[in-house]
Amino acid sequence: MIEFLYAVLTLVFVVAGLTMVGMAMRAYVQTSRRAMLHLSLGFALAVAGAAATMISAFMTDFGASSTTNPESLLLVNSALTTFGYLFVIYSLVSYEA
Repeated sequence: MIEFLYAVLTLVFVVAGLTMVGMAMRAYVQTSRRAMLHLSLGFALAVAGAAATMISAFMTDFGASSTTNPESLLLVNSALTTFGYLFVIYSLVSYEA
């Protein structure tokens, strides 16, 4: 049951994140502001981290029967999410009105 909830919540996060990527790309096309590219890249990295972690977790049976340990999955997720949020922060700081 917990695996099902994890998958559902991750998929909701991925759909919401990709929606944000699309909205930021549309804003870039309309305004040509580079901050929108950074924003879309940030959300894309956060989504990639969540998706890669979910896929890897299910492929390795959550580290139970594999050489891949759960700590490495969490490290990849944290790294991609952190770099994604750094791009989001940079887009907010560099946005010129």
